[in-house]
Amino acid sequence: MDCSAAAGTLGSAMAEMMLRLHIESKSFRTGRGELPVLGRIDIALGAREIVALVGPSGCGKTTLLRIVGGLDIDFQGTLDWRGAAMPRIGTVFQEPRLLPWRTVRQNLMLVQRTENPGLVNELLHTLDLAPFSDAFPATLSLGMARRAAIARAFAIAPELVLLDEPFVSLDPAMAARSRELLLTTWRARPTAALLVTHDRAEAAALADRILLLAERPTRVLEEIIVPQAMCRSDLMP
Repeated sequence: MDCSAAAGTLGSAMAEMMLRLHIESKSFRTGRGELPVLGRIDIALGAREIVALVGPSGCGKTTLLRIVGGLDIDFQGTLDWRGAAMPRIGTVFQEPRLLPWRTVRQNLMLVQRTENPGLVNELLHTLDLAPFSDAFPATLSLGMARRAAIARAFAIAPELVLLDEPFVSLDPAMAARSRELLLTTWRARPTAALLVTHDRAEAAALADRILLLAERPTRVLEEIIVPQAMCRSDLMP
């Protein structure tokens, strides 16, 4: 997908909203009382749009993903989905979280939610994992394990993908290659996506929009629409 096509996709994606999240506040209970984490936040996400959440460590980015994913419902606000039901959500955590006693292929087959028998093979090929499909997670490099986690997220045929710093701790070349493979996978089966990262360059390389977040209790400081000329174009270090 070139940038002009991506711009058109963004326009149609925004016309068809996947979710609207409104948060008044979110706090954690500690031994010293309430710790405010999130302030007032409003986020909308289109059905085939990638939005990046960028902010300092500890500002609440992962907490936002957990709320969207339904893993944290203890907040003041509303989460509204298109239609009534929560969509299928694929999640890529900071750690790959592959089942160590299953091979790469078995990890994908375990979560597959589609009748397409070739989907797992397609994902393994697209993410450069086909030669390692019968390998166990302990034998994989960190980069391969992270790509396997991405493949697992797409194996459920998701309507929404949540990515929590999926390329953290990778060297620049491996991170760039992994971003490229992620986008190849996304282009083959475009879906809504929320990406958490502290890297603004990475956000600009992957996202249609960037939400810059403040320190805790976080709020959106600025919304940046990635210029068409930069749209998913600068993936190399």
